[in-house]
Amino acid sequence: MTRPIITEADILALEPGTAFSVPPDALITPAAQDRARERGIEIRRSPNPSREAVALGADHAGFALKEKLKAWLIALGYEVRDFGTFDERPVDYPDIAHRVARAVSRGEIARAILLDGAGIGSCIVANKLPGVRAALCYDRATARNSREHNDANVLTLGARLLDEVTAREIVLVWLTHHLTEERHRRRIEKIRDIERRYLRGVE
Repeated sequence: MTRPIITEADILALEPGTAFSVPPDALITPAAQDRARERGIEIRRSPNPSREAVALGADHAGFALKEKLKAWLIALGYEVRDFGTFDERPVDYPDIAHRVARAVSRGEIARAILLDGAGIGSCIVANKLPGVRAALCYDRATARNSREHNDANVLTLGARLLDEVTAREIVLVWLTHHLTEERHRRRIEKIRDIERRYLRGVE
């Protein structure tokens, strides 16, 4: 397996003062080390840097970027469950998005990433399933907000609108941030309550 490379862009995607776990064989570029020192980021070499598996799914428009993100996540130590598609032949994004979101809805996996051309269609599909909070993110700020404020468990990306570096930055922020303050937890519970009411047929 190719050694994971931690770059300056990876470090700049993180919040100052945080800790970042990487595989023991990770190659950390000099620029990344400098930025980590400047930003007070602790880089920890751990045999198991990830705490959970991540699901990936994409239509034909997102296939190429999905494959790049998959290799990168595996190199960082994440367990990746790939729900397809597995080549660039045209497929319908609702089919892929439904398979991935269903796994999240059923509690089979905690978090997932979906890619299509713009990221919008997959986001709409995923949010139809109970318990799924999908967020379309296009930069580090929206990725952080979707986790800290909205506890998003599905990230959707527009593969035709993002380059690989930006996509990696978004994914890294999304995977390393979590729901924070009590007021956000209260609002998430209100979202769950609305969902439960409609599932019971009570508007």
